Amino acid sequence: MRVAMIGAGSIGFTRRIMMDLLAVPEFRNTEFSFMDIDPEGLEMSTNLCRKMIADNDLPATITATTDRRAALQGADYVLSFVRVGGLEAFAHDIEVPLRYGVDQCVGDTLGPGGIFYGLRTIPVLVGIARDMEEICPQALLLNYSNPMAMNCWAVNRATSIAMLGLCHGVQGGHHQIAIALGVPAEEVEFVAAGLNHQTWYIQVRHKGKDMLPHLLNAFEANESLRNSEPVRIDIMRRFGYYSTESNGHLSEYLMWYRKRPEEIQKWIHPDVWIGGETGGYLRVCREGADYYRSMYPRWMAGEEPIRVGDRSQEHASHIIEALETGRTYRGHLNVPNTGLITNLPEGCIIEIPCLVDGSGIQPTFIGALPMGPAAICRQTVSVQELTVEAALTGDKDLVRQAMALDPLAGSKCNLDEIWAMTDDMFEALAPWLPQFESPGESPARRPSARLRLARSAGSAPGAGEGDAAKVLRETFNLRGKEN
Repeated sequence: MRVAMIGAGSIGFTRRIMMDLLAVPEFRNTEFSFMDIDPEGLEMSTNLCRKMIADNDLPATITATTDRRAALQGADYVLSFVRVGGLEAFAHDIEVPLRYGVDQCVGDTLGPGGIFYGLRTIPVLVGIARDMEEICPQALLLNYSNPMAMNCWAVNRATSIAMLGLCHGVQGGHHQIAIALGVPAEEVEFVAAGLNHQTWYIQVRHKGKDMLPHLLNAFEANESLRNSEPVRIDIMRRFGYYSTESNGHLSEYLMWYRKRPEEIQKWIHPDVWIGGETGGYLRVCREGADYYRSMYPRWMAGEEPIRVGDRSQEHASHIIEALETGRTYRGHLNVPNTGLITNLPEGCIIEIPCLVDGSGIQPTFIGALPMGPAAICRQTVSVQELTVEAALTGDKDLVRQAMALDPLAGSKCNLDEIWAMTDDMFEALAPWLPQFESPGESPARRPSARLRLARSAGSAPGAGEGDAAKVLRETFNLRGKEN
């Protein structure tokens, strides 16, 4: 099996996912291809991962390259960890809006930061997928790059490559719910559905008992959760459901919690960056980069152990294991909405439970989300759709409209201010936004159900794919797409 990792200079994620895969006995001789445009980060990541392989006496191999097309040769799976523009661009995402009073904690999913992050990431991911169409068209693209929903939507719009979006937010909320209820996590059965970073726990059961009516009291009674999740608890109090994403994330997707400077502290948990600290994620990313640079020579000299721990809950290795071995895996994944959530727009990217095995990836039919959470999601989808179209066409007016409709920006700025902020961000981020120099036409909209089975029923792993267009709505299989 050959796995290409694009953006492999991301040391933390690259080594984590690699070791997760190598924890599967069948995958210990995997061929990894690391690619990054940053030679220094790529070298550090490659050397560390080779040392980990050698220290564990594993037969896996790594090749490293700055040539993306070379990295894709022969790939069965392609993983994306790219952060286009790195921390330099990320700083503009946070600092330019802050001059207009728009206060972001993370800035990678929605808000001005999330919009411009999508504008510069989408062309790169579409480029990866188009290279895959030529070089490894049957490979599955597993994306960890944010903004998740925008990125996946654009790739589905513009290419024929099979793509899944992966995020660990649902797992984190699941453990919080178990803590609040005072029961082991493995005893809590749940269904979450919605959008990435805006998914809602619409079903929670413990030993067959519906626990949704008890969740609010359980969270309010737990001092630690009450202090760390004021925004999420307030939303649950008012809209009836707990949201998957962290307090800081959720606070910037809505118009109510970062609106007035004198009120922000009420909704921030100051002990951790993800509690809502202004620019918290940018600070942590900078500190993390400094940490890896300082520790790298010590790790390589054997002065400090390279700690990774047990296999993680990150989806990637579990999905690949299920597809390759037939062992079943259930996870909440990001897939196109093909009528699976009936009150969200067709074609947008939704996060829902999926069953993965040797036959492919089968999303779960959800039906209608509760009306309140669905209304919040639809507002987000409108911003996502405008951003995706703008990223694919280079249309600046669509960017301005997305910024105007963004809940956080709209809560702080009038339209003249939003137009000026957008222009300032275009100027600061111009090196990473080449598509706006020569706008183009929108890619033809592809049918949202252009999918195929991983292989015909009853065939062995690795057998040819069968046409599944007519049975898509029965199988909801997302292993791949029609050519």
